[in-house]
Amino acid sequence: MSVTPYLPRREARSRFVEARGLRHHVLEWGDTSSIAADRPPLVLLHGWMDVGASFQFIVDALSVERHVLALDWRGFGASDTSAADTYFFTEYLGDLEMVLDALFGAARAPIDLLGHSMGGNVAMLYAGVRPQRVRRLVNLEGFGMPRSKPAQAPKRLAAWLDALKTPEQLRPYDSLEGVAARLQKTNPLLRADRAAWLARQWSKRVPGAGGAADAWHLLADPNHKRASPLLASVDEWLECWKRITAPLLWVEGDRTDVSIWWGDRYTKAEFHERLNLVADVERHIVSPAGHMLHHDRPEDIARLLEAFLSESRPS
Repeated sequence: MSVTPYLPRREARSRFVEARGLRHHVLEWGDTSSIAADRPPLVLLHGWMDVGASFQFIVDALSVERHVLALDWRGFGASDTSAADTYFFTEYLGDLEMVLDALFGAARAPIDLLGHSMGGNVAMLYAGVRPQRVRRLVNLEGFGMPRSKPAQAPKRLAAWLDALKTPEQLRPYDSLEGVAARLQKTNPLLRADRAAWLARQWSKRVPGAGGAADAWHLLADPNHKRASPLLASVDEWLECWKRITAPLLWVEGDRTDVSIWWGDRYTKAEFHERLNLVADVERHIVSPAGHMLHHDRPEDIARLLEAFLSESRPS
């Protein structure tokens, strides 16, 4: 049975900006007429194996119009793919800096910045390195990484060298329905209409060669799957967190199980201890929701977001 895809309430416009030798895709909702000192542009940063359009449900759930922009990271969505065989985390930080300069100018007023998962990790670092450029900060399940030990370096470097010899691949799908089914298998809380809509944002149709059937390929560079040879510099990240001056809104799903990713090497309790390093934090749990909470509970996220962004706080 076919499913009628979700119908967006607010239409997004596509634009592209050149930064660091790549063309970066940005979705834009609303316009500059809604910008004010207490309502700056809201910039959204998606997670690994996601796209900027993934925030459509939150944007639709906002009760008031505001200028919102969502970036496709390099190698995701409609942004250019890097020619490198490995993606390094600092590349995202550099891209964000230059994309924001291209959008708003180097001497721009502070923005509101929201990131999910990997995007939340980038947002946290950026707000600590460029505190004057972020008015409000929102992190949706950007937990950071477990601490690593120097003794892990030889094995990790060897694994990376071995991985360079095998091309990374992403599975193609025979239909949009297949892409939607994969999304719902990964996230059982995802509504069928939202999955059907997201499938069109996450993939593109590629004509088959030599009479073969067409296939739907995910809009992601397979090289994103190749792990970095560098160990996570957790202590360096935390030094950046200490320098965050913007109020921070942290939101997590009640069903997120971080042990799936890290076993017993890194727990939610340890993350929340780290979060205490940020001077001004507001914490919330939404339910029922997993890691893709912006798909599961967009109305709840929008309600928390609007209250947080409009709240008057001492400077």
